[in-house]
Amino acid sequence: MIRIGITGHRNLAPKVSDHVAGLVREHLEPHGHAMVGLSCLADGADSVFAEVVLEAGAPLEAVIPASGYREALPVEHHTLYDRLLAQAVLVHELPHTASEPRAHMAAGRLLVERSDRILAVWDGLPARGPGGTADVVAYARVLERPVTVLWPQGVRR
Repeated sequence: MIRIGITGHRNLAPKVSDHVAGLVREHLEPHGHAMVGLSCLADGADSVFAEVVLEAGAPLEAVIPASGYREALPVEHHTLYDRLLAQAVLVHELPHTASEPRAHMAAGRLLVERSDRILAVWDGLPARGPGGTADVVAYARVLERPVTVLWPQGVRR
C-alpha cells in the first residue's frame, strides 16, 4: 500500500478548488483504496485531498501541527475539519501549542517522512512564510521523495 502525503496552498477560490479536486482525483484514481493519504486537513488543498482519499475508500491519517491548530483555521472550515479529523484512522499530534510556522514546518516534515510520495498543489512560487508549500516540497526533495506538482494551468494565487 502506497502512502501519499499532501502539501498545498490554502484559501483557494471555489473555482480553483473545484479544478484542484479534479486534478487530485485524476492523480489518485489509479491507486483506488490501495493507498493511505496523509494530510494536515487545512482549508484548501489539504482538505480537497483528504476528501478524495476518503471518497476512494482509502484510509486517511491526519497530522496536527499544534493543539491550537483548529482555532487558527478559518471558522468556516471548522465543520469540514472536524468531519475529516473524525474519519482519520490515525492522528499524529505534534507537541506544539501555537499554530505558527515552526509547528507547520514540523508537521510538513513528519508528513514527508511518513509518506512514500508527495502530492503538491503548488503554483511553483516561493513560500509566503516558513513552513509553506515550497518549503515542504524542498524537504521532500532533500529526502528524495517523489513529488508530483499539480496546479491548474493559467491560474494565479
